[in-house]
Amino acid sequence: MTTDRLAGATVCLDVGSAWTKAVLVRSDGTIQGFAEHPTTTADVLAGVDAAVGAVTAAARAHGEPTVLASSSAGGGLRLVVIGTDALAATEAGHRVARSAGARVVHVHAGALSAEDVRVVRGHRPGALLLIGGADGDDPAVLLHNAGRLARARVRYPIVLAGNVAARDDALALLRSTGRTVVVCDNVVPKVGTVVAEPARQVVAEMFAGHVVGVQGPSAAPRFRRLVRLATPDAVARGVAELARVTGGRVLLVDVGSATTSVHLADPDGEASRTVEGDLGMRSAATGVLTEGQAEGLVDPVEADLLGPAVERMAAEPGWVPRDAGGAAEDRRIAALAASVAVRRHLAAAPPDAARPPGLVVLSGGVFRQRDHGGLRAVVATLRADAVLAPVLDGARVVVDNDIVLAPAGLLAADGRADVAEALLQDHVLG
Repeated sequence: MTTDRLAGATVCLDVGSAWTKAVLVRSDGTIQGFAEHPTTTADVLAGVDAAVGAVTAAARAHGEPTVLASSSAGGGLRLVVIGTDALAATEAGHRVARSAGARVVHVHAGALSAEDVRVVRGHRPGALLLIGGADGDDPAVLLHNAGRLARARVRYPIVLAGNVAARDDALALLRSTGRTVVVCDNVVPKVGTVVAEPARQVVAEMFAGHVVGVQGPSAAPRFRRLVRLATPDAVARGVAELARVTGGRVLLVDVGSATTSVHLADPDGEASRTVEGDLGMRSAATGVLTEGQAEGLVDPVEADLLGPAVERMAAEPGWVPRDAGGAAEDRRIAALAASVAVRRHLAAAPPDAARPPGLVVLSGGVFRQRDHGGLRAVVATLRADAVLAPVLDGARVVVDNDIVLAPAGLLAADGRADVAEALLQDHVLG
């Protein structure tokens, strides 16, 4: 590629929690190159510069291309739940986190001690869900915990969703020391009843702000200038473009290292999205196996066989399988993550969402594998799922081998819908 042709090219970056991927797109929508580099969390720009340098070098390009980036470097939102009853707090926490981009990393029940606060800090939460008691119950524990968190000066945002009778007093305690608090309806208004949606919406908004990641000064201001969209937003825009181009309903499952998102879009602009913070290929791999068993998709024998691989995936975010067996385990986890995520999306969506899509797209780094037989097995797994089969029946299923949905979304958001359309036509629909 000559310098003058590079001037019309764009490097589309996806800064993920484990890998930073760079796609060099020419002005006619063709891909000139691809490169990836482990995301450098200590200094995110080091990985960004390495990926951009690698993709331009591979294309034998000179000069400075335009760079557009999306980011999900923050990964899933780590949620700590603090309540009065262990069973109720656990159930409420998981219901709130589901489909909101969060995963529960710790549940505490009862009055917090100083040591308990240290344990909470050790779990590195991105947010706290503070609940306690049905409406009208004794508020003593909720108020104690609010006071303890206020004195501890925890820096995490707090979702206050407990006993309505104590809400104002708990809020006053927390705000007296400058805590960031969002108030919601009680998640457990009556014993045995969980009303998760108000708190879930708040957590989803927190995830949207968190997922871009990299809050430190080393990333500012250049990283913030490069990042045009959070990756889920870029993918959503790409799916919307795909629905417009095809004139039909599109379902996309994007399986990432830390999260799995499901997008449903219609050509008239109607769209829905859910993000699962406990389903992913690396840091959230344990959740995939756990939820696969809970959904009846994994039997105990397979769980034992996959266990060691899943432990390694969770412990080594940058791990890449080097043999056929490891690649097959990767694909199996991807298939399970996709199945569970789509099941949850359909359960959370309005009844109309069950209307079958004409096109289903599987996306994510795992699908760059060029083992076509293995990828067909992933598709077969989804089609064989008893819950998903009626929705997928008759749909065309394609694999986004070249990971172009986020780049297409970035280009469309940058006012280059024609380039985005050409990219999707050539690399998804072609």
